[in-house]
Amino acid sequence: MHPQKKFHLVFSFVMGAMMISLMTFVITWVNVGLGADFLSRWMKAFGIAYVVGVPVIFFLAPVARKLTGRILGVNPA
Repeated sequence: MHPQKKFHLVFSFVMGAMMISLMTFVITWVNVGLGADFLSRWMKAFGIAYVVGVPVIFFLAPVARKLTGRILGVNPA
């Protein structure tokens, strides 16, 4: 696998884990509070969101990079 493609794939998994864990934590907390079943509900939400989120990051990050470049008038690397 080309190093740039490998980087983008690993980036998607790492970014997905960080962003999705934070977002699912906050949304689960807001919706159900910090009760006895919080951890299991959060883990369920994380699992579903991770399976959906990582491919979204993988495919949309290059689009977002290009769009940002156009908005700012720069050529993204």
